[in-house]
Amino acid sequence: METHETDILIIGAGIVGIATAYYLKKLSPTQKVMLVDQGHPMAFTSAQSGENYRNWWPHPTMKAFTNHSIDLMEQIAVESDDLINMTRRGYLLATRETDITALINELNIGYGSEATDNIRFHNNDKHYQTPEQESWRRNPDGVDVLQNSALIHHLFPSLASDINNIIHIRRAGTISSQQMGQFMLEKFRAAGGKRVTGEVTSIKKDGNFKVTFKGADMSVSAAQIINAAGPFLNNICEMLGTSLPISNILHQKIAFPDKRGVVPRKLPFTIDLDPQHSDWSDEDRALLEEDPVHAWVTEKMPGAIHCRPEGGDNGNWVKLGWAFNETPSSTTLEPTFNENFPEIVLRGAARIQPSLKAYYDHLPREMVLYGGYY
Repeated sequence: METHETDILIIGAGIVGIATAYYLKKLSPTQKVMLVDQGHPMAFTSAQSGENYRNWWPHPTMKAFTNHSIDLMEQIAVESDDLINMTRRGYLLATRETDITALINELNIGYGSEATDNIRFHNNDKHYQTPEQESWRRNPDGVDVLQNSALIHHLFPSLASDINNIIHIRRAGTISSQQMGQFMLEKFRAAGGKRVTGEVTSIKKDGNFKVTFKGADMSVSAAQIINAAGPFLNNICEMLGTSLPISNILHQKIAFPDKRGVVPRKLPFTIDLDPQHSDWSDEDRALLEEDPVHAWVTEKMPGAIHCRPEGGDNGNWVKLGWAFNETPSSTTLEPTFNENFPEIVLRGAARIQPSLKAYYDHLPREMVLYGGYY
């Protein structure tokens, strides 16, 4: 059996593994770094990404971490001449609540001593910069809090009229994660990094780590191992004689061409924070309630429904997501999706984007149901 030697072996060629490999070679060019995955790069969980980013976190450590990550992505955007299609229209966090003290407290905690300079409150649009431009270079940082329902309806007329408050996180937007992964992978290879394809079957520690692969007449000897196996993280941990207190939850999404043009192309990524009931007709609700298998879709559901345009100002696709599933599941390369999810998420998203009702029972045939493990 042929044995390859390396200083660092990274297991997992998703966005985390590729980014780790890229920055290791960039910051320490002389180190030997090898990247391994059983499939193609960016082909499993990373291929199901929502492709969103934000610095919205109610904790200063996480906020600093995500700000640094966004700094790095902006560097890649500059270096690659915007190959990663980075936009920055922000996140709209919408609620029907009139008292948002708890949300403001979270913002204050996240921004800490910088809160006063970064959190702006608006009862009119005099000093509010609308997200007309999608460029990350032209949009502001910080947070805008829109506290007037009439103002909200004036600025974002497609949203439901009962929205009373919006928190607009400005340093947030979208990227092409596939393009970013490809960019970093090419740089990694150009710097002398190695990539191999193989399914890790065992890891032994005898001085270095000896890693063997399924059906391959080769092994790798590595001084260090980085576990970037995503939802298969604990599979690798088991080979190392340990485990982590994590579980995998399958989250689903849909994407479809907005042929009727009901979602404005310049609308930021929008999240309905409020728990709610999906918008079923009285007849459908009665039928569902009688069915023990499907009755749950008529009950009160958690908030955080996602809606955003996809494909830029000149595109016409829309993405909808709703992470209401909280049940841990075993990880498989071919997860089974709920065939009813498209109608469930559509009727939830229509609560904040009423014009989506035009697609009730008429989602385009090109609609894609997909998802990944969190």
